[in-house]
Amino acid sequence: MRIGIDMMGGDYAPGVTVEGLKLAFKELPEDVTYHLFGDQAILEDMMKDFPLSDSRFVFVNAPDLVDMGDDPMRAFANKKESSLVKGFTYLAEGKIDVFCSAGNSGVMLVGAISGIGVIPGVIRPCVTVLLPREDGGSVLLLDVGINPECRPEVLLQYGKMGSLFMKHVMKIESPRVGLMNIGSEAKKGNTQIKATYGLMKESTAFEFIGNIEGYDLFSDECPDVVVCDGFVGNVILKYTEGLYVMLKRRNLVDEHIEKFNYEHIGGTPFLGINKNIILGHGISNHLAVKAMIINSYNVEMSGINRIFYNAFENEKV
Repeated sequence: MRIGIDMMGGDYAPGVTVEGLKLAFKELPEDVTYHLFGDQAILEDMMKDFPLSDSRFVFVNAPDLVDMGDDPMRAFANKKESSLVKGFTYLAEGKIDVFCSAGNSGVMLVGAISGIGVIPGVIRPCVTVLLPREDGGSVLLLDVGINPECRPEVLLQYGKMGSLFMKHVMKIESPRVGLMNIGSEAKKGNTQIKATYGLMKESTAFEFIGNIEGYDLFSDECPDVVVCDGFVGNVILKYTEGLYVMLKRRNLVDEHIEKFNYEHIGGTPFLGINKNIILGHGISNHLAVKAMIINSYNVEMSGINRIFYNAFENEKV
């Protein structure tokens, strides 16, 4: 497997990216090669203690830099020699199998949709996050930011994609899907959610358990997949991140609460894109980068893209 890594992406790159790579390298199989996108002179100097003669490390010189504040469309069009854009070029050309970055998320989105493309039959791709459940399991929340407004047909597809992801990546035999709402009753919610409820109830593509409320999100009763639009999902995601920080400031030590630490989540995959792309957190430290790289390996190994192709080939967009 060929993993492409944006070594310059993130607030604290390339230092934390190099350190995270060291940790991931120790855990991943020997047949993995690492394509390192960034300023080669800087990277080689920082990686002097790496076995650089090892054929598993491939440097791709990309001296230009995409800043976090850059306009996504302009950066993707004009900064061809940046680590982020060059990574997407290699992915599109089949020179790497999966690409991960903690860089500018807007440029990542442009690269995913414009540079790589959407799987035929998928209306809109999405970004997901795995959140810890009280019983030790995980909840896949989608979308968490790409699409702040979604029509019911899009949310229906998110349920299908989420179910397939949890089955084939997280190895849950029969994933349960719930719809985020302001109440559990079928008649609750706005026009969009009511229409989505009807579509999901009729669908045979996944096991739909009905509406769930925010109160249930981290409980044992929460389903394996929770569907919402990107506006609601992003609010939930940012709230959980802020809650974790607040609890840490109050010196709360708890094994379960620690699972909300972004260091353990690492990176989140785009679903519905032709190739596997993992989006890391902009404030990633070395542990988060390690998790992002390992997550990239796991998602690619699952073959989820091929599964999506087969599942959506007869969908009408």
